[in-house]
Amino acid sequence: MLARRGGFPTPALELTSASERRIWYDGYIRTYLERDLQDLASISGLPDFRRLMRAACLRMGQLVNQTELGRDVALPQPTVHRWLNLLETSYLLVRLPAYAVNRTKRLIKAPKVYWGDTGIAMHLAEAEDPTGAHLENIVLHDLLAWRDARIERAELSYWRTSIGEEVDFVIEAGGKLLPIEVKSTARPRLSDAAHLRTFRAEYGKKARAGLLLHTGNAIEWLAPDVLAAPWWAVL
Repeated sequence: MLARRGGFPTPALELTSASERRIWYDGYIRTYLERDLQDLASISGLPDFRRLMRAACLRMGQLVNQTELGRDVALPQPTVHRWLNLLETSYLLVRLPAYAVNRTKRLIKAPKVYWGDTGIAMHLAEAEDPTGAHLENIVLHDLLAWRDARIERAELSYWRTSIGEEVDFVIEAGGKLLPIEVKSTARPRLSDAAHLRTFRAEYGKKARAGLLLHTGNAIEWLAPDVLAAPWWAVL
């Protein structure tokens, strides 16, 4: 329900039915496309732009390959690149960089794409029920809010190996790394924490105990180095 309501005050706090929220989201997207967007850049192919937004929403939590994305929506890669930048500039798109010890490599590796508001993302993707990616999106924005409210610098990224092992989020702060995995389950198992433990083995003492966020109610240590906790109780 939280994912469907999104984070804008009007649908989240004032509208109670799915049909009311759908009308509001339609109006917001039209306003963004037909008025606000034209103030930022001249977009001649609004239907193409809307199609790109939908494709980005359907790839929530996935790596961004602009060439593949352009092929799927029948747009040239330079146009995809420009429009994704425009979405990010207007705070509708979030690109999460990859973690690497070498900071230059963070700029080279492909980012993961998330959306500025989960409710709008579900509306654009015509998603009936939220998925694990939508939960990741909610957690991401809580982490971004925490990061931006800090006085001391903190960085947020994701981690992925060449063989596909992945940790959803890595917080780098105070010389330490906190790996976070998000699972859309109320009963997490130790197997859900496999990549957290791989991350800790890779970075040793620099890595804190892994945090596995789930949808249940229990706070428990799945292993000496992995704490499982409800996402809503921690963030």
